[in-house]
Amino acid sequence: MLSTTLRQEIVGEPIRIIEVAPGAVATEEFSLTRFSGDAERAKKVYEGYQPLHGEDVAESIEWALGRPEHVNVDLMVVRPRDQASSSKIAKKGA
Repeated sequence: MLSTTLRQEIVGEPIRIIEVAPGAVATEEFSLTRFSGDAERAKKVYEGYQPLHGEDVAESIEWALGRPEHVNVDLMVVRPRDQASSSKIAKKGA
């Protein structure tokens, strides 16, 4: 909602507002913190499917920024192929 409101407020200005919403991204540090340093439990979060990596998200952002100046990518949802929503991931062997 923040990006939508900001777009409304600066319409006509030479500024692009791009919202990038990544899905499941393999972030070892976050998972370790989430599970209080339990590396085995943190690793299991990504078992059975290929999550995104930081580079995947960065390349998506790079693509959006590389559009011509008159083009704005309002919202880009980037998910692993096996992720249908924030709560549904198809895991092999699960």
